[in-house]
Amino acid sequence: MGYTLCVLGCGTMGVAIISGVITSLQSRLNTLEIPKWESHTPGTCTPTADSPDPSLPSIFITTVTRKESAQKLQHTFGLLGGLGSSVQVLAGENLAAVQQADVIILCCKPHQAHVILSQHGIQEALAGKLLISILAGVTISQLTGWVPPTTRVVRAMPNTPCRIREGMTVVSNLPISEEAELDQSIILNIFSSIGRCRFLEEKNFDACTALSGSGPAFACIFLEAMADGGVMMGLPRAEALELAAQTLQGAARMVLQAGAHPAQIKDSVTTPGGCTIAGLLAMEDGKVRSTIARAIQVATERASELGQPAKI
Repeated sequence: MGYTLCVLGCGTMGVAIISGVITSLQSRLNTLEIPKWESHTPGTCTPTADSPDPSLPSIFITTVTRKESAQKLQHTFGLLGGLGSSVQVLAGENLAAVQQADVIILCCKPHQAHVILSQHGIQEALAGKLLISILAGVTISQLTGWVPPTTRVVRAMPNTPCRIREGMTVVSNLPISEEAELDQSIILNIFSSIGRCRFLEEKNFDACTALSGSGPAFACIFLEAMADGGVMMGLPRAEALELAAQTLQGAARMVLQAGAHPAQIKDSVTTPGGCTIAGLLAMEDGKVRSTIARAIQVATERASELGQPAKI
């Protein structure tokens, strides 16, 4: 028998996490499943449903604020079939959800965290449990001040591609406890089932929020610009977008699978006096490299402000 997993404040990211984990669990039952293009992070694995495992979830609970949202979520999860139809979606019942859960993922807006964790009865319900926060800018120090001393608190920062099981999640180092080994297995089973998972010190989290959290938006700006350039030069829009998307995906796979450095890939494509070097120089004229790097810097600075009290 597995544990009960609860997602408090099940918005876009909460749906992505639950959907990804359920899809991963169910896909193990399909012997015809096509392997993912990329192997998981060393030391992690995709959950299997072949035998009982205390580090795998068997019951799923999610919470939202409104009944209308609950109905929509119930329909969304129902489309997954199997375990998806068994997901409990509760409207305005955070306390009941936490009381039933063994592991809680906090997915609300950063400024709502203190209010939710201060609700009547939540403190007692969280005692002795694992709380995983995916809130940008809300530190472990803040979270531990809002929960009982026996609550094991960690931060995780997944990104949107986890909805197609190609996400990147960074997790803070685990607190020392008797349950640390099981907690690590639980966390890895959740997040490696929806992409890659890495442990880093919490001091790096604002930068991770900017790089991998906001990164898909930045990448899509570049992707869209490439496609626009193709359209400008006469390509049909659909084909231009496909060529741009596949090109970026292929380059990324060369980095992740083959371990090639981006500069190495760039140089291998760039021939003397060719079209690639001409295009690269145009990009350097437009300060593309420094603009992208500065975007990460500014987003990191903003991430550090998200969980802080508003200035009066």
